[in-house]
Amino acid sequence: DHRPHPESPPGQPPGDASAAAPGAPPAAPPSAPPDPPRGRLVRFAEWIVPTDNPSGTIYGLVAIAALLAAESGRHETYLETELSAVIAAGTYWLLHAYARLLGHRLTTNEHLSARSLAGALARDRALLRGASVPIAALVLASIVGASQATAVTVALWTAVGAIVAFELAAGIRAHASAGELALETGVGVVLGVAVLSLKVVLH
Repeated sequence: DHRPHPESPPGQPPGDASAAAPGAPPAAPPSAPPDPPRGRLVRFAEWIVPTDNPSGTIYGLVAIAALLAAESGRHETYLETELSAVIAAGTYWLLHAYARLLGHRLTTNEHLSARSLAGALARDRALLRGASVPIAALVLASIVGASQATAVTVALWTAVGAIVAFELAAGIRAHASAGELALETGVGVVLGVAVLSLKVVLH
């Protein structure tokens, strides 16, 4: 083929079919590759460990579990046991929010206002989220007909399982090694056993 090839733009190899025609808009830059999908364990860890005040959630969980362990057998009816746990959760929430707000006011000389009090209560609402775990287990056990002592035991073991799950999830989110995960899980188990020991020591 002796026909002359069309002239290519300066810097473009002759005969390159990818060259843009004169007057055509410049080609868009290649898009970045999509982020790799997160693993299921990581997504589960992000779901089980709340990002909004996680310490409040854990405090509420441990506090109500310790209360149930300490008061096990002291209430004659399910209603007394459940009301005791609900009232305690609400009291812990109010006191924790008030203590945080008062400490802030002592360091900043800020006046107490309805807005600041409402904000403190909203920030510490995670405490109620944690407290609801053993309370929900207690209520479900009563619904299925378990005895009161069995229901309290179920609530305590549910709290222990949640503590261990929180520790495990925290390690997964931090991309801990297998040894570090074992250590963190062990810490959760020790704390859970400490809560269970209250029931044994006090009764």
